Amino acid sequence: MTPPDYEYLRKMLKDLSGLDLSADKQYLIESRLLPLTRKSGFSDLGELVQKMKAGSSTLVTQVVEAMTTNETFFFRDKLPFEHFRDTIMPEILRVRAARKSIRIWCAAGSTGQEPYSLAMCLKEMGAAVSGWRIEILATDLSQEVLEKSKSGIYSQFEVQRGLPIQLLVKYFKQIGELWQINADIRAMVQHRQLNLLHDFSTLGAFDVIFCRNVLIYFDQETKTSIFGRLATAIEPDGFLVLGAAETVVGLTDTFKALPDRRGLYRPNATRNATGRTTTVGAAMPKLTAIAGV
Repeated sequence: MTPPDYEYLRKMLKDLSGLDLSADKQYLIESRLLPLTRKSGFSDLGELVQKMKAGSSTLVTQVVEAMTTNETFFFRDKLPFEHFRDTIMPEILRVRAARKSIRIWCAAGSTGQEPYSLAMCLKEMGAAVSGWRIEILATDLSQEVLEKSKSGIYSQFEVQRGLPIQLLVKYFKQIGELWQINADIRAMVQHRQLNLLHDFSTLGAFDVIFCRNVLIYFDQETKTSIFGRLATAIEPDGFLVLGAAETVVGLTDTFKALPDRRGLYRPNATRNATGRTTTVGAAMPKLTAIAGV
C-alpha cells in the first residue's frame, strides 16, 4: 500500500466512522482489508482504493464495516454485568416502581452478545421484573453485524466464550453445529443501524446506556462530542457503563464516576450537554416493538 493510499483510507475512516488510526497502523488496515480485496476480485489494495475513489459507495461501506467490526462475547469482562445485577437494577426497580418500565441502550451492540447477555440477566430476575415494560435497543454502525444479532445464531466457539453452561441450556436451542438463542430473548432486543458520529436524539431517553469498547478508537474531540450527546440521551438518574479502558476524566463533567464501581457513571446532577435540566419520565418515542418480561 502506498503512503497516499494509506492517508486516503485513514481520512475516510476518520470522517465516516470516527476511527482514529495513527501513522503506524498500516499493518492493521492491510490485515483487515486484504480479505475484502480478494473477495472483490482486486489484485491489491491500491486497486481497491482506486475503485473507492471512483465513487463506489458499496465498497466504501464494506471497507468501513471491515475496519470497525470488533470482537465481542457473552458477559464480556463480567464486572459490568455484576454492576447491572447488583447496583443498577436494584436502583432502577426502586426509582421506576411507579411506571414499571426501563429503557436500555447498547450503543455498540455488534453481533448481539452484550444485549442478549443483559436480556438473560433480566430474565434471571424473574418475579422482580414481572409486569415491567422492558426495552433493549442494540445499535451498531455495521448492518452486517446487526443482521447476525437479529438471527441470534452463534457457533459452538462463540457460545463457549463467557456464557455459563446453565444459561446455554436454558436459553438456547441447538441447530446442527450452531446454537440459536430462544425467541423470547430475541424479542426483548430491538436493532437499529446507527453511527455514533451522527445525531441520535430521536432515540429518546434511556435509563441505562452501555457504551463499551468503542470510544477507545476515537480521538479526544470525538469522545467529548459523544459524551455530550450521551448526556442528553440519558435520564438524570440513569447509569452509563463504559469499557475498562474508557473514562470520562479529562473529557467531560456531564458524568461522574461511582466510587468503587469501575466503569460505572451517572449524570452529574441534572446537567446535560446543553446546560438544561432534564425531566425524569419525559415523553419518549417508542420503538416498533416492545417485549415485556
